[in-house]
Amino acid sequence: MFEQENREYFAASIPDRGDAYFTEFAARHAALLAEQDAGLCHFHLLVDAGGAVLGRINLVDVADGAAELGYRIARAAAGRGLATAGVARVCELAAGDYGLTSLRAVTTLDNTGSRAVLARSGFTPTAEIVLDGRPGLTYVRDLTPCRTGA
Repeated sequence: MFEQENREYFAASIPDRGDAYFTEFAARHAALLAEQDAGLCHFHLLVDAGGAVLGRINLVDVADGAAELGYRIARAAAGRGLATAGVARVCELAAGDYGLTSLRAVTTLDNTGSRAVLARSGFTPTAEIVLDGRPGLTYVRDLTPCRTGA
């Protein structure tokens, strides 16, 4: 499983999900798919030609034209521009197919890769926060220019 195989790698730059996430994964996964069917979230996978999962990009807490963006790229696929390309594509989908007007994102200050992806993708830092005891930033991206063709 993608999350389990990369757990240690992810925990180095983002708060760990904890053991319960993995032991209760089947039920959690089913609940998340039901939320997607209800339009409350949108899940996207990045896969290679052989079908191996290289990453995922999610839009969650969809409401009132906005959503929160989250993404993870496998250790083996990091540094190849997949996050930047994937986030760009999901921003297009958010504006066009999902009718969203803005996206939010959060990351820890020590996650320089994620901060760079968000900056390259047009996200603007808006506030300082604490994520599981670690300093971080919130970001926002206005999707209105994407919807108007600007």
